[in-house]
Amino acid sequence: MAKKVSGQLKLQIPAGKANPSPPVGPALGQRGINIMEFCKAFNAATQNVGDFKVPVIITVYEDRSFTFITKTPPVSELIMKEIKLSKGSSSPKAEKVGKLNREQIERIAEVKMPDLNTKEMEQAIKIVAGSARSMGVQVEL
Repeated sequence: MAKKVSGQLKLQIPAGKANPSPPVGPALGQRGINIMEFCKAFNAATQNVGDFKVPVIITVYEDRSFTFITKTPPVSELIMKEIKLSKGSSSPKAEKVGKLNREQIERIAEVKMPDLNTKEMEQAIKIVAGSARSMGVQVEL
């Protein structure tokens, strides 16, 4: 018989750097999850991702056990790493902070494809391009 789910948590944690300090510790502690067990499992699962924040969905069961699913890094972080930015523009329509060409956008779309709500590469490219524009990055398709 399947375990009964008591809740879900969604967090963004730096890959391979989960530790019991806030925000991870308090969020897991409220649900009665063994914090160190989660940190060890998460760090082992994300050690090869690089220095990105990794979205994770943690499913908590009534017996205080848990499972988690890691997602791909956010598009904004992939864009910033691709064009070596520290942050996006504060006024994206007026102030441009960088340029992305089609080849770069395709690379980002390939990485992000498993988590996007499309199976077509053209649509994935449009999604990534839209995110780039909202950050103040000039897009050349």
